Formats: sequence, C-alpha cells, structure tokens
Amino acid sequence: MLTVIARRAGGTVLVLLALVAVVFVLRQVSPVDPARAVVGDRASAEVVERARDDLGLDRPLPVQYVEYVERAATGDLGQSAVTRRPVSSDIGEFLPATAELIICAFALAVLLGVLLGTATALRWPGSGALRLVLIGGSSMPIFLAALLAILVFYKEFGILPARGRSSYADAPDGPTGFLLVDSVLAGRPSVFLDAVEHLILPVVCLSLVPAVAIGRALRSSLQHTLRSDFVRTARVKGLTELRVLGRHALRNSVSSTLSIAGMQVAAMFGADIVLELIFAWPGIGLYTAQAVKAGDYTTIAGITLILGAIYVLTNFLVDLAQAIADPRTSETAA
Repeated sequence: MLTVIARRAGGTVLVLLALVAVVFVLRQVSPVDPARAVVGDRASAEVVERARDDLGLDRPLPVQYVEYVERAATGDLGQSAVTRRPVSSDIGEFLPATAELIICAFALAVLLGVLLGTATALRWPGSGALRLVLIGGSSMPIFLAALLAILVFYKEFGILPARGRSSYADAPDGPTGFLLVDSVLAGRPSVFLDAVEHLILPVVCLSLVPAVAIGRALRSSLQHTLRSDFVRTARVKGLTELRVLGRHALRNSVSSTLSIAGMQVAAMFGADIVLELIFAWPGIGLYTAQAVKAGDYTTIAGITLILGAIYVLTNFLVDLAQAIADPRTSETAA
C-alpha cells in the first residue's frame, strides 16, 4: 500500500508540474498583454514597459518559467487586474463559498446516486419513478434547470431564495469561510437555517448530473456483483438481503463507482461557473467571469492552477479510496 501511495503521489506531482508548464505556455501565446492588463488600456508606453520589468516579462523564457514555478509553489499567483489585489488573496476569499456549494452538492449527488443505483439494481418499489425524475432533471442544461427552479420555487411560490449566500448583512465571517460552519461556531442558528435555504436550489441543480452518473455506475456494478458466486453463497447461509447488500455487494461494487465520482468533481467545477452567475453566488465562478470579461489572464491562470490542483488531488484521494475499498486495486498497481 505504501508503494502504491508513493507512486501515485509522485504521479500527482508530475501532473501538477505539467499543469504549471501548460499555463505558462498559454500565457506566452495569449494575445492579452499581462502588463497592459495591470496598468490599464490608457497607460503610456513607458508605464507599460515599467510594468513589464516589474513583472519580469522582459527576461528570457527559461528564467521566466523557473520564476513562475517558484512563485506558484509559494502561493504567489500574481496581481489581479480586476481587484488590484494578489490573486491568491482573492482566491482565498472566494474559494470557500464555491467549496461549500460543491461539497454540499457532491454529498447530495452521492446520496442520490447510491439510492438510485441500489433501488434500480434491486428493483425496489418506486425505483422507476426515482430514475425518471433524476434522469429528466439531469437531461436539461444546468442553466435551464436553474432558471426553472428560480421561476417555480422563488418567483411562483416564494419559498426559497434565489440570490447570494445569506439574507443577513451581518452574517459571521468566521475562520473557515464556510457559512454553515461559521454560523454554528458563532451560535447563530437563524443564520445557519438561512444559509441552508440559500443552498437548496443551487445544490440540487448542481447535483443532478453527477447523481445520475454515479447511480448508473453503481447499478451496473451491483448487477454484476449480485450474480457472483460469493453473493449466492451468502444468501444460502441465511444472511438477510440487507446484510448481503451492505457487507458484500456494495463493498465489491464501489471501486468503479468511486472512479466515476472523482471524474464528476471536475464537471461540477465547470458547471459551477454558470450556476454562480445565475444565483449571484459570491464564489470562484463569479470571480472567474469577472476576470474573463476584463481579459485578466493573470487571474485566469491562477484560478486554472488552483482548480487543476484540486482536481488532481481529488483523483489522488479517489485512487487511495479505491485501494482501501478493494485491495486488489493496489496489488494490480504494485
């Protein structure tokens, strides 16, 4: 197991270095001048040239690349042309809101996916209706699902909010940046309940597609596992269907499902940008949209590195979870 962890950790580091190299190359071929983006379109040529010197853009490319890697490794992602602040500081401010949204959506997607996969594989009563609802919801583009949710639950019935993270102007800005956690730490249950209400619509919209993908993968794997000899033996021994499912079938079916779940994380980050614009969610998606509109490549590159690192590390954790759930995976990798 330690050998597998070491190999996959080494592979993760190589992928991260490759990601930094790709972002650096894209910066060189981009038509956007980072110096011009920092000082503004109306700045004189002398001011732009001074900015290029300050940013190190007049140095040889190998020197620029080494310096870029060193800065990225220490968390220095440059200065945003939109906010005039360090990109790393901006990401640290906006990322918790996005992380809270995606974590809640992913947890709901896993719950719905396991329910969908188990119910359809075992043909529980009502599984067909559940499958129809989830597949119908996931078949719509996410922006359409979000707009319909706002029209129905906000405009028509007025039971759920459709903008922002909280209705409280004095919502606690605690140490975690997660409003659900910070409101509990501050002892403000009303803020917690309000934050939950604001999360419901975006979380449900963001979780539908991953839930169906996870459910389909689990269903296929479960159907194969339930026909296995060891499951038949467990049933012959008199184990209840629930114990057979929990102790034998699910554990031996979860490996491929974990792989699909890990892939959905990247898809959720992509969909999150559109969703944050629709729900005015103050996270990385909204920050990215502002950077794209302003042509702020430094910010876009910083966001790309951070989100890429999150995705790579997520896949590393998925690999570890697969090895723990199914030791045969680690034996094969070794």
